[in-house]
Amino acid sequence: MTARTSLNLIGLAWSCLSFLSCAHCGLSDNHVHSSFIYRRLRNHERREIQREILSILGLPHRPRPFSPGKQASSAPLFMLDLYNAMAVEEEESLHQGAGKSFSAKAQGHSKKSYYNAQHAGYSRVTPPYRAAPLLGHSPSLRTAHDTNFLNDADMVMSFVNLVEKDKDFSQQRRHFKEFRFDLTQIPDGEAVTAAEFRIYKDRSHARYENITLKVTIYQVIKEYQNKDAETFLLDSKNIQASDGGWLVFDITATSNHWVMNPQQNLGLQLCVETLDGRSINIKAAGIIGRNGPQSKQPFLVAFFKASGVLLRSVRAAGGKKKNQNRNKSNNRQDSSKPTKTGDYNTSEQKQACKKHELYVSFRDLGWQDWIIAPEGYAAFYCDGECSFPLNAHMNATNHAIVQTLVHLMFPDNVPKPCCAPTKLNAISVLYFDDSSNVILKKYRNMVVRSCGCH
Repeated sequence: MTARTSLNLIGLAWSCLSFLSCAHCGLSDNHVHSSFIYRRLRNHERREIQREILSILGLPHRPRPFSPGKQASSAPLFMLDLYNAMAVEEEESLHQGAGKSFSAKAQGHSKKSYYNAQHAGYSRVTPPYRAAPLLGHSPSLRTAHDTNFLNDADMVMSFVNLVEKDKDFSQQRRHFKEFRFDLTQIPDGEAVTAAEFRIYKDRSHARYENITLKVTIYQVIKEYQNKDAETFLLDSKNIQASDGGWLVFDITATSNHWVMNPQQNLGLQLCVETLDGRSINIKAAGIIGRNGPQSKQPFLVAFFKASGVLLRSVRAAGGKKKNQNRNKSNNRQDSSKPTKTGDYNTSEQKQACKKHELYVSFRDLGWQDWIIAPEGYAAFYCDGECSFPLNAHMNATNHAIVQTLVHLMFPDNVPKPCCAPTKLNAISVLYFDDSSNVILKKYRNMVVRSCGCH
């Protein structure tokens, strides 16, 4: 099923639930508004819509994450900042496409998408890690590298540290700390384009205030029962003990290796040393571990891009055959009806092909526990007559114009062109998976930008 067909299906089904209202706007943007109140969905209808939307989102089932708690943690907050960056980009794209006559209500929905994560407990109040990058003064959570990674990515995932108890190390590594992340929940067909390990550093203990520290990250290669694990040096950074902010380590190659070889994912180890090689306690160095504030917890973030064309999963079509049979019978009945000679004389009384408002609410589906943002989105839909003559605002293709003329001559054999989307935009969705990892994914062809006759 194509994205266009899927969108139309949602439009037909969702019209049973939505309350849509707005003032009429100009014809130049091929966009009209209407006011309707529809009946509430029955349970089986709601389940069918849920299945259809989950399929479009590429999810085999509804995620059921562990309760994230009331206090916002670092990974969701970082992901929220990335989401807001994408939301601004999408809003600007809509404004460019719609011009000055862009719907005020659609703007409201877009702003709601940007701010609504407050309802999930992730406030837009400036969090403590606005200091990232460590030595900079960027007003954003993300670095310039993150912005570049985001532009090239279809999906971003954050992973929380799974270590709940400190491991016993030898005397030589007594100040080492380990971190583990589950990368087995990555959807098929996604390739890692970038990955970062992020850990927060506060000001160091007074005794180290005026010295330079070396923070080193290792990949665990092999573990032993009676001795320290074999490790591989990934990266190290020299920092001032008095500095504070997020330390960011590039672990792209390691993450790719873990995705391809999950059994070899033995985690990371971190240590802090003075420049003369003396190991020090990471807490005294200001490094925040799992016992620190939730907003400063270490996490891993990975950026992905689809490596090929992904097909939607095939679902049972038991309930669709009835509709198909009904449509076929209706078509037979329609074809047996006499042709109306006054078809085009009365077409002016019918509404021409236009873009109509349609708001899809994730909250009304009961998904607010796993979708962080948005609460919903303005999807719009296309409807109206494609009758002769096809005016300029109908965005008709050359084929549609020819088909209209042939329909005039042979109305029983050739149907009129259909009103359908001519341009579609993407949306971004921020949500939890079953393991409470946070995922930010861009879904293409979800918002009707303009309609036309095809």
